[in-house]
Amino acid sequence: MPENIRSQLVTKGVQRAPNRAMLRAVGFEDSDFTKPIIGVANAYSTITPCNMGINDLAMRGMTGVKEAGGMPQIFGTITISDGISMGTEGMKYSLVSRDVIADSIETVCNGQTMDGVLAIGGCDKNMPGAMIAIARMNIPAIFVYGGTIKPGNYNGKDLTVVSAFEAVGEYSAGKIDETELTAIERRACPGAGSCGGMFTANTMSSAFEAMGMSLMYSSTMAAEDAEKADSTEKSAHVLVEAIRKQILPRQIITRKAIENAISVIMAVGGSTNAVLHFLAIAHAADVELSIDDFETIRARVPVLCDLKPSGRYVTTNLHQAGGIPLVMKMLLEHDLLHPDALTITGKTIAEQLADVPSQPPANQDVIRPWDNPMYAQGHLAILKGNLATEGAVAKITGVKNPEITGPARVFESEEACLEAILAGKIQAGDIIVVRYEGPKGGPGMREMLAPTSAIIGAGLGDKVGLITDGRFSGGTYGMVVGHVAPEAAVGGAIALIKEGDMITIDAHKRLLQLNISDEELEKRREVWEPPTPRYTRGVLAKYAKLVSSSSVGAVTDSGLD
Repeated sequence: MPENIRSQLVTKGVQRAPNRAMLRAVGFEDSDFTKPIIGVANAYSTITPCNMGINDLAMRGMTGVKEAGGMPQIFGTITISDGISMGTEGMKYSLVSRDVIADSIETVCNGQTMDGVLAIGGCDKNMPGAMIAIARMNIPAIFVYGGTIKPGNYNGKDLTVVSAFEAVGEYSAGKIDETELTAIERRACPGAGSCGGMFTANTMSSAFEAMGMSLMYSSTMAAEDAEKADSTEKSAHVLVEAIRKQILPRQIITRKAIENAISVIMAVGGSTNAVLHFLAIAHAADVELSIDDFETIRARVPVLCDLKPSGRYVTTNLHQAGGIPLVMKMLLEHDLLHPDALTITGKTIAEQLADVPSQPPANQDVIRPWDNPMYAQGHLAILKGNLATEGAVAKITGVKNPEITGPARVFESEEACLEAILAGKIQAGDIIVVRYEGPKGGPGMREMLAPTSAIIGAGLGDKVGLITDGRFSGGTYGMVVGHVAPEAAVGGAIALIKEGDMITIDAHKRLLQLNISDEELEKRREVWEPPTPRYTRGVLAKYAKLVSSSSVGAVTDSGLD
């Protein structure tokens, strides 16, 4: 069997002389036309520190492909910096970029009939975007994470970008002065790499390692360390071998593999965004997965790692303590991973973890012993009730008692909400409601890191609830509930809340409830009118027209078959 199964369609035969002429111009020689053509999807940009080191990794990936007998072709894809666009209209493009990335990788790989793809990404939408494309195309592929940022430091404390967001709340509450705020700002992001806690980027990279689509230990490496580039080159060698053996993504991205990934997400205290992204990845891979499956896995998996945002440590500390393979081995020892799930190496999870210790080192407390976890159950709870009949996602780490009933404080946008928090207009016991920020209504499900960080900075983290049909950053913690579905823009009950209505958030009972009668709710629904679309042209208008509910992953190709 030829190694260039797909690309020979454009390189073989007399009629392909013009095609080969074009390829000769970019460096192909006679001997290269029988080699597998491998796309290197390069998310390099200087827009964000998450991606500014990726071009060097792409070059090492190119080298690795050539060494292994493949012919690499590099192409670019986009990124949006959530940290820079946070709190602005630009944040509406963040989730949208996931699908633009997926579409762009699919377009190039299929348009150029490539035999495989090595995808390199940093910022948190690069990863699910790449994996959605990989699952759709089902050509041999591997994902390489651009790496985590190293922590900043101020007054002996490790900093991440979330430290700067929380410092804004502390400054507004009079807890720090402008000098200290500026000092934190200047030290929070010391170099290249994705945000340093177990936020969305590191959550997704960890999950992809657990799923078998990235190499072991690669998901927690620092962007600026030499081992990151070495791992990229090794990934290229593994990919070329996967092409020879025709190990395909849908052989790896199975129900078992996704359950393994979700178990690891729970164990490391990962981001709420992982729920949205894995529903979309499962859809692309044609794997049956529902939002309720996250709750099933949460109930049996403890939180083992003490990581930011609610914990003490950053991802580089996790790497030094043993990384994701150690966490996986602990889960495997307690029958919480599927041992026979395949990885891109051709080995099973059990084979990959055979030589990994099953107990965390005694000289660290980043990864807790099995009998002394951070929490006995996972931290991402799926809540339902008359406010979220399709479901909502609550992140309950860092909250003493994840239960609150209080009066609604209703805001029609994130900006209005943040203004009220910074002005001291939110009191302990309030339930903040931010609506019309969902997939269709925003559109784009903006993340609410600025409001939630301001709440934490003001000392109200476990005293105030916040619900939204938008999203939360992976850096968020507190009594927060996102992805409320159905969303306000389609007439979900969140659109019918009035100022002062009593709302209950109860993670113990997995309940999100508007405490009014069914009759009153129906009366409000009868007089509700859908809002005028905020955009009528361009990518946001197209997205709002196509996007599904967040409860099924906010995908843009649902119902097309």
